[in-house]
Amino acid sequence: MNRKSFIKKGIISSVGLGLIPTLSFGANQTDPEPYKVELVKEFVLAGHFNLDKVKSMLIDYPNLIYSRYDWGNGDFEEAIEGAGHKGNKEVANYLIEKGARVNLFVLTMLGKTNLVKPTLEAYPNLIFSKGPHGLSLLHHAEIGGEESKELFNYLLEKGLTEKSFSLK
Repeated sequence: MNRKSFIKKGIISSVGLGLIPTLSFGANQTDPEPYKVELVKEFVLAGHFNLDKVKSMLIDYPNLIYSRYDWGNGDFEEAIEGAGHKGNKEVANYLIEKGARVNLFVLTMLGKTNLVKPTLEAYPNLIFSKGPHGLSLLHHAEIGGEESKELFNYLLEKGLTEKSFSLK
């Protein structure tokens, strides 16, 4: 065996040996089963109005907090979004404390003017975004009550008059 061949085989062998832990680690891993659709739907529905059920379901299934239910036609919703469009601040704040992913609609309902306005100034077309079920930011500001009144007026000033949009 010549020197060039020896070096080439040595490099190839070293790389192959280096991959063994990676390949064996991957072989031992199994993907967890996805949550059943019915379970996700139950949690998302609870997020609209039932804090106790949200709490108890998160004990058994902590990653439900990130799950979305597909109502059809691209209308996906998380539990926090259900709380958002129903104006359920208690559920929304609990889910945020537990690490839920917040969005502009929920922040609008909660009256987080200091977060919403700069975002809408940076991305003005988001004012006309469609939330879950096609509900607008204006709907979320209205359902948020007194805390969201400044945002409600701001959205009207920016030209948003619709409380919902078609998702078709």
